[in-house]
Amino acid sequence: MEYSNVLVEIADKIAVVTINRPNQLNALNKETIAELSKVFKSLETNPEARAIIITGSGEKAFVAGADIKEFFQFDVAQGKELSALGHKTLFDLVENLTTPVIGAINGFALGGGLELAMSCHFRIASDNAKLGLPEVTLGVIPGYGGTQRLSQLAGKGRAMEMIMTAKMISAEEALNYGLVNNVVTQDELLNTCKSVALKIVKNSSTAISSAIKAVNAGFKDGVNGFEVEIEEFGKCFGTQDFVEGTTAFIEKRKPNF
Repeated sequence: MEYSNVLVEIADKIAVVTINRPNQLNALNKETIAELSKVFKSLETNPEARAIIITGSGEKAFVAGADIKEFFQFDVAQGKELSALGHKTLFDLVENLTTPVIGAINGFALGGGLELAMSCHFRIASDNAKLGLPEVTLGVIPGYGGTQRLSQLAGKGRAMEMIMTAKMISAEEALNYGLVNNVVTQDELLNTCKSVALKIVKNSSTAISSAIKAVNAGFKDGVNGFEVEIEEFGKCFGTQDFVEGTTAFIEKRKPNF
């Protein structure tokens, strides 16, 4: 399937999803959010895509924010609907996807762009990346999970400071904050992400899906993460991957997942 604002390439069990609006610094408009939602849902059921990398086109931006022109005249009800729909359509979808998603932050990740990156299971940034949530300069707050995920990743104090000052931080600061796992040059970014993804796809996809569910459970109100871990651990025993993995260990060979 072809999309207007998104490119998808699959090779070696790795899907690379590129947001392709370079003239708008890959800003997220309604069409792009809808297309990304379709892409992620499609890839989750595609056996040829066992890891996903998401990045932005060009050398300036991952995603420089949301398309303000689409909502600057909204009222209260429309604002709430915009946020709720975004959570459901894309940001929560990515966080809870059972296929691992790596955010390759190749430049500006601001507003909705940083929120999308934080929805990924982890992130790697280029050394020219700038990250921030500048929404308060527009008289609004982050509405696609930014207040929650930034607090979880960087801590309450740093989240409060970043949101209230609307400051951008460098890739190195993001690494120090725990927002990204690694910082590399822009030329190295995609290959570094692919190298990590290749390690992921060699492992059990069913076990990785269970791990994602268990880790995410610990960050959800009213959910006992330990109980989810026990449940997912038990489910693994009923999978073919468990049989293959344990048999390979006993036979002293590499598993073939």
